[in-house]
Amino acid sequence: MNNPRDAAYWHSRAAQLTPLSQLLIDGRVRPAEGGGTFECLSPIDGRTLAHVAAGESADVDAAVRAARAVFERGSWSQQSPAARKRVLLKFADLIGAHLEELALLETLDVGKPIRDSLAVDVPSTVRCVRWYAEAVDKIYGEVAPTGPDALALITREPMGVVGAIVPWNFPMIMAAWKIAPVLAAGNSLVLKPSEKSPLSALRLGQLALEAGIPEGVFNVVTGFGQTAGKALALHMDVDCIAFTGSTATGKSIMQYAGQSNLKRLSLECGGKSPNIVMADYPDLRRAARAAAGAIFYNQGEMCSAGSRLLVQESIREQMLEEIAVVAREMTPGDPLDPKTRLGALVDEPQTHRVLEYIESGRSDGARLAIGGQRVRQDSGGCFVEPTVFDGVRPSMKIAREEIFGPVLATLSFSDLDEAIRIGNDVIYGLAAAVWTRDLTAAHRAARALRAGVVYVNCYDADDITVPFGGYKQSGLGRDKSLHAFDKYTELKTTWIELA
Repeated sequence: MNNPRDAAYWHSRAAQLTPLSQLLIDGRVRPAEGGGTFECLSPIDGRTLAHVAAGESADVDAAVRAARAVFERGSWSQQSPAARKRVLLKFADLIGAHLEELALLETLDVGKPIRDSLAVDVPSTVRCVRWYAEAVDKIYGEVAPTGPDALALITREPMGVVGAIVPWNFPMIMAAWKIAPVLAAGNSLVLKPSEKSPLSALRLGQLALEAGIPEGVFNVVTGFGQTAGKALALHMDVDCIAFTGSTATGKSIMQYAGQSNLKRLSLECGGKSPNIVMADYPDLRRAARAAAGAIFYNQGEMCSAGSRLLVQESIREQMLEEIAVVAREMTPGDPLDPKTRLGALVDEPQTHRVLEYIESGRSDGARLAIGGQRVRQDSGGCFVEPTVFDGVRPSMKIAREEIFGPVLATLSFSDLDEAIRIGNDVIYGLAAAVWTRDLTAAHRAARALRAGVVYVNCYDADDITVPFGGYKQSGLGRDKSLHAFDKYTELKTTWIELA
């Protein structure tokens, strides 16, 4: 047998893998009602992984009916929090027990390095499900401070049917951020994964059934955004849509909510996050390596990527030199090789989009300092090398629009006030960072930057206990932490007259 840590082992396992490819509705695996399918292609080499059921409005309607019926029966929604906790802990254990299978599905489906799928994506999914399972029986109601003639109770109730529409960059993690609090609160779920990354969602749905989540509580409808996703967002019997994806799609979902039943929305959308490095920060090598990781990790396919590096002019050259060192270490490689740190972009359209932005940077007069080329074309996959632009002006397209690839725009500034102005001068407000040894400057920046998360002397630090979400056109609502329950529960006041 091959060493389980080498590429040969993972290629051998990939050759034997048969992914689930049909819808999961009311506890049953079934084809789309219309019989349609779509090809699920691996960006590693272009091969077909599966022909996946293309769910449409009829399938969404069947999933919602199943979810509503089981919610009304109360077989999950009326279970005690402790009972739901036991099942969700078993669900987390099952995800962990299938670590290699799920990691392989994720890597084959979206092209991320197997080392990241094994070390980050699956373990983070397990931690998320386990954390919400543990949290659900520790949330108390309230008694309002009314006068002695009344008793006012404030309690949380599950909303009902929640539709979750999740993206392709972190398919399992983003799904878990929705699945875990939705189910812990007692709701029923219809999960619509991206058509670019449907495989792990289907397997998670199957494991949920195995863990003891009742049939109909966790449904998975694969298909395209303009069919299945739109039908879910327009459905009159869906109480909430939890969405992560592009700002443009988020705006459409807001319209669908208004056109239908005014369902509650949670939207985590795009970002163009500023990463500000002050000249007084004492370890520029550390800041540079973090800046490189902030844009090159996961091939730059992160809504919170530090895609704008704002550097004080006196240290710009040194920062670029250090980033170049990291870029050379992150040459795109075979995602199934555990040594690979930079994998494939998700598909051909996304690859062309990234290359078009690189050409736009050149045309607008930015200096291409590092990279800029498509590589490994003989593999049949979608690989773009780490790319860094210098001399970027705030008005340039590459400084204003979300690229979602390993492309860094470097801008200069003279003082902190200018850096904050540049940092805030985009439509997004998801994340930001400032590197400085000056405590006052750090606090000033953290207050002034219009972003849901501000990192100080780090980037992309993370824990399930803290909320994640954005300002402005980066969306509304928060994932993670106890605040996520705000999205998936209704607050009820019960007023008891004692006079």
